[in-house]
Amino acid sequence: MIIDRIALLLAIVGALNWGCVGIFKFDVVAYLCGGQTSSVSRVIFTLVGLAGLWCISLLFRERESGMENS
Repeated sequence: MIIDRIALLLAIVGALNWGCVGIFKFDVVAYLCGGQTSSVSRVIFTLVGLAGLWCISLLFRERESGMENS
């Protein structure tokens, strides 16, 4: 599903951002969007959080058999 891929992409963005915060003490999203409290940053952080919640459902889904959905 396309929503699964979008959620996974957002979760990866969040993971990379947290990696930068942990290693370099640099918040890429906040830097690009005008600080942690800017509206754009907050929207992105919220979307990443929702994507993480969506990705939890991927853990509990049955794998689809066959190549028709690849």
